[in-house]
Amino acid sequence: MPAPPILVHGHRGARAILPENSLAAFEYAISAGADFLEMDVAVTGDDVVVVSHDPKLKPTVAIRRLNLAELARRASIPTLDQVLDLADRGPIQFNIEIKSFPKHPELAPPPERFAELVWLALRRHKLEDRAMVQSFDFRVLHAMRKLAPEIRLAALYAGRPKSFLAIAREAGTNIVAPHRALVTRARVRAAHAAGVAVVPWTANRPAVWKRLVAAQVDAIITDDPAALIAYLKRC
Repeated sequence: MPAPPILVHGHRGARAILPENSLAAFEYAISAGADFLEMDVAVTGDDVVVVSHDPKLKPTVAIRRLNLAELARRASIPTLDQVLDLADRGPIQFNIEIKSFPKHPELAPPPERFAELVWLALRRHKLEDRAMVQSFDFRVLHAMRKLAPEIRLAALYAGRPKSFLAIAREAGTNIVAPHRALVTRARVRAAHAAGVAVVPWTANRPAVWKRLVAAQVDAIITDDPAALIAYLKRC
């Protein structure tokens, strides 16, 4: 039986082509045929979830200290609702990274509240079954699991080499999203044997794609979804 196709996640939309986490980048990724839009989210002072990799505007203004109107006057940052509105463009799915900082709690809501705000947005759009939530902060993942067990969860990881199964158990997930350098065929095989999927980040070169395909990962997060899709078609 042939291996299932490797899914393509457009990292911050299509960061290699257009401004990251912008509506234009997400629209491009959809048109290119990406399976998932990958994005980062933060929360304003009035509890609106917005799409931004950084919790601060340059130089030092925290998004959490601004309400949505104040943020809009300073920067062009889409809300999560605006990105989820793209769901009617096709069968696109959404990979939402919750940016939570245990050492800097002032930059984000408490994990339980952050998880709730993302879940409420998904529920408003009826997209629970087309979304996955990932985070380096496993407190967020545990909170989301309690709140909405139907939503897929992924444990982001970039530490020392470690069993993917051990990471999944610690995070309470059945998906692990490791840094690409940590992926080996043996680690992927062990994860798959336990029912854990592997979705590495961020891979942008054919040499890396080749290694990840050989390792039989389930999906790849990339800055250039069109190029990765073209590569996978040639494999």
